[in-house]
Amino acid sequence: MTDVNIKAEAPAASEWRFKLGMFIFVFAFALWLLVPLAASSGASSARVAALTGGIFVANKVLILACIAVMGKAGFVQLKAMVFGYAKGLAPRETVGPTRHAVGLAMFCLPLVSAMLEPYVDQFWPGLRPNIWQLQALGDAMLIASFFVLGGDFWSKIRALFVRTAKVLDTRDAGMGV
Repeated sequence: MTDVNIKAEAPAASEWRFKLGMFIFVFAFALWLLVPLAASSGASSARVAALTGGIFVANKVLILACIAVMGKAGFVQLKAMVFGYAKGLAPRETVGPTRHAVGLAMFCLPLVSAMLEPYVDQFWPGLRPNIWQLQALGDAMLIASFFVLGGDFWSKIRALFVRTAKVLDTRDAGMGV
């Protein structure tokens, strides 16, 4: 074989290796669907726990196998696909005033609701419907508010945990204050 023939066969070989690696990658995460299936089928807690532990170990082995099958180039391509999609989910840096107001409402409403919940139950028993779906909706709204509020809000939240962080209001910068 000449170099031309080898180069012509290389993409075909790497293509099937990438597809096999993708199958292993998806299979590794699809195994987790066995846990709720086992729990709903009436398996004992010990069996479900053993299955969870086994899947945890198998998942690590399958991911290593995925990397071995794909090779470095295939794994880099897989990372680019996964993290390329995740970059699209990242919030914009700055948002407009309407989006900011909606995001703040989405952020504050679940927090205030959760804070007042014990008092409502104490002073007006039976007033608040005690269904988990509403609580899950509040949790989802709180998480979604971070994406609605944008990347600047993430920086503000992070600054809460940095002792030396200082507030710099850009509106004051133009006034010479």
